[in-house]
Amino acid sequence: MAKAHARYSCQNCGARYTKWAGRCENCGEWNSLVEQAPQSLTTSGHSSQGKVLQAGVMSQLGVDEQASRISTGLRDLDLVLGGGIVQGGVVLLAGQPGIGKSTLLLQLSAQAATAAKVLYVSGEESAGQVAMRAQRLGVNGGDALSFVASTSADDVAATIATGEYQLVVVDSIQTMSLQEVSSASGSASQITNAGNAIIRAAKASGSAVILVGHVTKEGSIAGPKVLEHLVDVVLSFDGDRYGGFKVVRAVKNRYGSTSEVAIFEMQQTGLTPVDNPSAALLAERHTADGSVVFAAMEGSRPLLVEIQALVNATNFGYPKRTASGFDLNRLNLLVAVLERRTKLNLSDKDIYINVVGGMKLQDPAADLAVAMAIASAAAGRTLDEGCVVFGELGLGGEVRQVAHADRRVAEAQKLGFTSAIGPRSRNDFITQVRDLRSALRSYLQ
Repeated sequence: MAKAHARYSCQNCGARYTKWAGRCENCGEWNSLVEQAPQSLTTSGHSSQGKVLQAGVMSQLGVDEQASRISTGLRDLDLVLGGGIVQGGVVLLAGQPGIGKSTLLLQLSAQAATAAKVLYVSGEESAGQVAMRAQRLGVNGGDALSFVASTSADDVAATIATGEYQLVVVDSIQTMSLQEVSSASGSASQITNAGNAIIRAAKASGSAVILVGHVTKEGSIAGPKVLEHLVDVVLSFDGDRYGGFKVVRAVKNRYGSTSEVAIFEMQQTGLTPVDNPSAALLAERHTADGSVVFAAMEGSRPLLVEIQALVNATNFGYPKRTASGFDLNRLNLLVAVLERRTKLNLSDKDIYINVVGGMKLQDPAADLAVAMAIASAAAGRTLDEGCVVFGELGLGGEVRQVAHADRRVAEAQKLGFTSAIGPRSRNDFITQVRDLRSALRSYLQ
């Protein structure tokens, strides 16, 4: 018997060390090493021998007949998943605390229970707490929806392996723990091993599983990255936790596209799909300098969003740049392009950018709209009220083409807008601009 030694495991990447250190040498994270209980090491003189695998011809492989899909009852969420939840597939849903993950999954479970047998496993809340939420949301599910409160990954995996339930929701994977792993629940080793056990049971039984994942303060999914590799679908739940729209998008999807999004609004009865988010986002718009309407694309859905900019003289030596719903590094780049390619002097100005409605823009076509909003606020001039803007900016100030221009235009026309400012196009609705300077000179009044 070899002597057992205490080991330290990184909670971020799972790397192991024989002694504690302030910084993980593998991932660079500080204060992430946690002591693991010593485990006895055994040696054996027998070497394991595998067997020769019998390979089949790829062209003769049959389609898995069990890969049918379970509808969530929410059309937009089914679209994000590629048509529904695949039986035997594992979905990881991650989002900020309080964003509405448990609410969404309780609604989903009740809807799915109309056509399948569903088990809701809660490791964070008691039966009474879940019952109070179900009563508030007005969901029932009938006899097909079952509930259990447990933090044992062994018990959950054994229940899934019976194949009694077509869909199992586990809230959350960070609360699950295996008895044979000595570390605390939520550690990298517990998340990896508990996730492995649940996923193996799901694949063996053909049951679909939805895992709830926590996120770190930086916004990434808590735990080792290997968890995202193990599951079939990774869904990101974004939005303002105190109001505005909630957006579900697929970060990884083995069964469909990752370009679709589902937009929800939190109401008293739970999360409800937003049929016309553009009209809702622009309902309280007040035309002023610094306000520009951007024709965005969220997945395959066109969406009109108001972008607001505020430019103010700085009271300190270093100007402040703040962005809500827009990448701050991209904002700094656009400010540099504005200063270099136009006559605007922003070096002594504080700049604030806000995307109305709690939306988080990842579309590169937002460049022109953000730049024109900043220039409008700095010069005190307004843009035509019936005009939308879209286009990607290069470092030379040129306006580059973007995808789905016709769909952006169609959405603007549907809401009564009369023109659009954008890159070169064959659509007569779009007023073409070649560079940023000509756009500002011609269209800011």
